[in-house]
Amino acid sequence: QVQLVESGGGLVQAGGSLSLSCAASGPTFSIYTTGWFRQAPGKEREFVACISPSGGDTDYADSVKGRFTISRDNAKNAMYLQMNSLKPEDTAVYYCAAAPHTILVFLSSLYDFWGQGTQVTVSS
Repeated sequence: QVQLVESGGGLVQAGGSLSLSCAASGPTFSIYTTGWFRQAPGKEREFVACISPSGGDTDYADSVKGRFTISRDNAKNAMYLQMNSLKPEDTAVYYCAAAPHTILVFLSSLYDFWGQGTQVTVSS
């Protein structure tokens, strides 16, 4: 069992940066692939980025590639999302999630554990 808590959301102007954190509890965090998803009002939840259990492999949605960086620190049971060059279309609630897989996972249905979400708002 893994419990996840996001932090770091807020309001930022377009072109600015934010860093999200995801704190995990439970002894098995390091064996899970973890990821970030987001959901804007009136839209479905969408994949943002994921990282393998060791942190050696990552992947990103095309919409954020080159602007966002996912990372993790298994010693601290934590995952991060550095978001640069933010755009108004990045506005959403951002969720961290954990999947019991050793490969990169893009489908939200394959993630078993979810945080409560943190709001990111980018003003134009």
